[in-house]
Amino acid sequence: MLLLILAMVQFSHIVDFMIIMPLGATFMEQFSITPRQFSWIVSSYAFAAFAAGLVSSIFIDRFDRRKMLLFLYTGFTLGTLACAFAESYPVFLGFRALTGAFGGTLGALILVIVGDVIPLERRASAMGWVMTAFSAASIIGVPAGIYLAGQFGWRVPFLSIAGLSGVFLVLAAATLPPLRGHLAGSLAPLAPTSPFVEMPKLEKPHPLAGLIDAIRIPNQRRALTFSLVLILGHFTIIPFIAPYLEINIGFTANEVTLVYLIGGILSVFMLPLFGRLADRYGRIRVFTIASIGALFSIAAITNLPVVPVWVALVATSSFFVVASGRNVPATTLMTAVVRPENRGSFMSIRQSVNEGGLALSSVVAGFVITEGADGRLIHYERVGYLAIGMSIVALLLAQRLRIIA
Repeated sequence: MLLLILAMVQFSHIVDFMIIMPLGATFMEQFSITPRQFSWIVSSYAFAAFAAGLVSSIFIDRFDRRKMLLFLYTGFTLGTLACAFAESYPVFLGFRALTGAFGGTLGALILVIVGDVIPLERRASAMGWVMTAFSAASIIGVPAGIYLAGQFGWRVPFLSIAGLSGVFLVLAAATLPPLRGHLAGSLAPLAPTSPFVEMPKLEKPHPLAGLIDAIRIPNQRRALTFSLVLILGHFTIIPFIAPYLEINIGFTANEVTLVYLIGGILSVFMLPLFGRLADRYGRIRVFTIASIGALFSIAAITNLPVVPVWVALVATSSFFVVASGRNVPATTLMTAVVRPENRGSFMSIRQSVNEGGLALSSVVAGFVITEGADGRLIHYERVGYLAIGMSIVALLLAQRLRIIA
């Protein structure tokens, strides 16, 4: 039940984030903006999540995980609802930033809870199930959002996500148990048991201890660098997949929906398999094999000429499977490089690093990709080469990570 609730929360968070990208052409027309300005819609969410993750690292390990989850999910739901009522590009940017501040930290907390309650020998399998929320978002959320936007306007998907999140919020509040196991390992002051005997007191950790450790401890530095590089090797190409297919290859909106539908269906079946394989054969080994497959998929997508729909679907679906599949062992590794009592702080910092990487990826892609005289997008292949290079660096860094818990 816990994993199901976490997957539902993750589903709504991912749909909210992903729905922006396939509607890129719609937003560029609606707000009369350029591809570079559209990239800032994606980046505003990520930049806000980056800042919120750093702030939350100060206090996130001091509270019951359940209370933190409900608080963050409430803020996320309200932020998504506000997006539906934006009347201009700057206002929409502001509301996306608000949503990102809550949603980014929420995504980190979900992974922290999995790390807290699932033993390491079974954690990749559990992570695979929770991360199927990404695939379900592609199968159900994104196609439904595209359909609703096409039929009723771009505001309706955000109203629908907010309504669904409200239902999940009530369900989470009614079913989630207290999650305080990480507090048992934290230090707290001890009160004297007698007015005549002064008992020794343990000092509370410094509020910035998580940030200090992330800088001071080599293993944590390597893990955060690995996470950033992996994001750059994955997300750089994603914001412009749908616009590239529509504008350059000639896909219709329904055919773009097929990209997310087929890729998502395959991922739903494959991500749990990646988790089981990682638990059985080793997280590093499975990550390496999946990453090598991702290199070919990235090259294929970013160099696509005008091809039949089925050829493009093979390229995009392979990317969905192997690129998402490598994230299962990679994320499991991130939960295992720190002790449980520090996991929330570290994962919040890691989420900030990821969100910074997401923002940087989108901005870089927006600067590299330009519009040609005929309106087509050019230089997408350069973004692909950058993603391939970062993926290779991530492969090398993964070998140097040390597992703690």
